[in-house]
Amino acid sequence: MAPEFDVNPQKEGSVPSYLYRQLFFTPQKVAGVSLEGKTAIVTGSNCGVGLECSRQLLDLGISRLILAVRSQERGQAAAADLSRAAASRSGNRTRSLERIDLVILNAGSLPAKQTLNPQTGHGECVQVNYLSMCLLLVLLLDVIRTKPNSQPTRITITSSDGAAWTKFGEKKQKPLLPALDKPAHWSALARQFLTKLLGQFFVAKLAAVVSPSMAVINLATPGMVHDSNMNRETKAQLASKLVEPIRRKLGYTSAMAARLIVDAAVNHGPESHGQYLSEQKIKP
Repeated sequence: MAPEFDVNPQKEGSVPSYLYRQLFFTPQKVAGVSLEGKTAIVTGSNCGVGLECSRQLLDLGISRLILAVRSQERGQAAAADLSRAAASRSGNRTRSLERIDLVILNAGSLPAKQTLNPQTGHGECVQVNYLSMCLLLVLLLDVIRTKPNSQPTRITITSSDGAAWTKFGEKKQKPLLPALDKPAHWSALARQFLTKLLGQFFVAKLAAVVSPSMAVINLATPGMVHDSNMNRETKAQLASKLVEPIRRKLGYTSAMAARLIVDAAVNHGPESHGQYLSEQKIKP
């Protein structure tokens, strides 16, 4: 049964509603959950929201934590940081897993200019935020279905309120991907918002064919985050410098934003399958 909402999608997705949430909603710490004996994978976990999600999973007693990052050096540095903070608990990498209980797909890219991935020829933002995320999700599901597990695997994808704001100027282009690779009318934020919308489309479709008894797949927004490393390539731009004081005033810390993602991963069951979460509850 589809969930019922006390707000319509147009209002929920509006900029005033977004700013209101940033000003007046404080994410609650995730507590009262034991992850002892469970295995989790967190992508993009070497910094920002991904690192803080990892830290909070350790605080909840996760027994095995895989930090999935593109740089082994940065991953090892993150593991050392987490190990120090978690005392006897540590982040571990392993090639063979007996089980996969939790997955947080948090890796993202916000390039300052249109850059084509040298291996695929697709725009880097589309490649990292959308195509690679979808491919990894499908590959993980293929592994998960072979693992004996009494409970469904929980999979949470980091999304964005900005998915509601993209104009999606290429939506009538066929085929779509080559149109997205063209640099015309390209901007960093617009492309990031579009990749988040495409991710929502993908998850909604995937949830219709994947049983929540095998895997519960949802999306969650961390809101505006002021200390994330996501904007490392764009922070030198004039527009970014002008917005920075607003980000500092309204944005969450990565640790606060991570509560929204971890909550979606551990506190919401089959009712959240294929759904989008904000303010630690399911939203349209």
